[in-house]
Amino acid sequence: MQLPSVPTSTRSRRAASLAVLGLLLVPFLAGCLRVQVSMGVSADDRVSGQIVAAAVPANDQDKGPQLTPPGSLSDKVRVQEYKKDGYVGSQAFFSDLTFGDVQQLGTMSEQATGSFQISLQRTGDLVTLDGKADLSSVPAQGTDVQFTIAFPARVATTNGTREGDSIVSWKLPAGDTSTIRAEVRYSDPSTRSFAGWAGIMAGVTLGVAVIVGALAWMARNKEPVLGSRRGRDHSEV
Repeated sequence: MQLPSVPTSTRSRRAASLAVLGLLLVPFLAGCLRVQVSMGVSADDRVSGQIVAAAVPANDQDKGPQLTPPGSLSDKVRVQEYKKDGYVGSQAFFSDLTFGDVQQLGTMSEQATGSFQISLQRTGDLVTLDGKADLSSVPAQGTDVQFTIAFPARVATTNGTREGDSIVSWKLPAGDTSTIRAEVRYSDPSTRSFAGWAGIMAGVTLGVAVIVGALAWMARNKEPVLGSRRGRDHSEV
């Protein structure tokens, strides 16, 4: 039987950047801007979520900021019209993105008055979220910029607001630069399959050892029985 190979990416001490999200904020259109980014990271390092980019319209023809998914993600990102609380714009839903895919979300808007950069790094079982939101060029009045992320395990440390054991949010002030940070521990999915295989092999090895031990015990106890029986046979002759 050919044993599965262990990916080199399972090295526990490595520090590999898994994702960089550069989301360009849409321009401050009519004095009120709403940008909301929410995402969830699964135990398999897959990302799903949504992005809302909207503003108070200047007139009836104003459709607000428009998000356009990259061609490479056309089957994973769905964009629809957004209208809520007097805001108009667009809303993008994404699912089952790899960390590499997440990097491309920053190209969904060609317009920008600020920047929002997020990176996820893994070192063994430790996943670190680092980010920087530069909204220094965005007017403060009427601006609402929020970021929320959910992890598959309890967040150990963060400078955000805890919404639960595994959910953290940030309300990012316009006219300023903010940092985002959180740390969480959960097993690397690339090592999990190997661990499962190792568990199966350990079970097989244990089973074989038990069988061999039982056979050895039977063989050890068989000789005295045969010997005593032969003795009785000779005495009867």
